[in-house]
Amino acid sequence: MNSMLFGGGAKVKIIIQNSSDIPIYQQIYEQIKEEILSGKITQGEVLPSIRQLSRELKVSVITTTRAYTDLENEGYIMIVQGKGCFVKELNPDILENKIMSDIETHFIEIWKCAKILKKTDEEILDIIKILMEDLNNE
Repeated sequence: MNSMLFGGGAKVKIIIQNSSDIPIYQQIYEQIKEEILSGKITQGEVLPSIRQLSRELKVSVITTTRAYTDLENEGYIMIVQGKGCFVKELNPDILENKIMSDIETHFIEIWKCAKILKKTDEEILDIIKILMEDLNNE
C-alpha cells in the first residue's frame, strides 16, 4: 500500500492497494475525483505532476498518465503541457450526475437489504420517511 499527501488547504491522501482487483490507475482516478467532488481539492489547485505522483506512489508514469487523462477527459482537471495539472471549475451537470448516481447506488443497496429482510415497498418507504424526518430534525 503506497500513499501520497497533496492539496492546498486540506491535505489529500492517495492510497494505493496493490492487492485490490481495481486497477491502480482507477484507484488514483477515483480518489482524486472524489476529493474534487467533495471540495477538498478546489478549482485552480495544482495537482502533483504525473512524474511526481508516479514517483511518490511508486507506480509507473503510464499508470498516473492514464488516471490524469481519464480525469481530464471527464472534465475534472486540465493538463497544460509544461505548466502542470489543474483542477477545473466543476460543471454543475457533472456534479448533479455524480450525486444522482451516488443516490441510485445507495438506494439499490437499501432496497436489496430491505428485500433480504422481506420488507414491502411500503415498509421501505416508511423507513426512508422516518430517517428523513430524523435528519431534518437534527
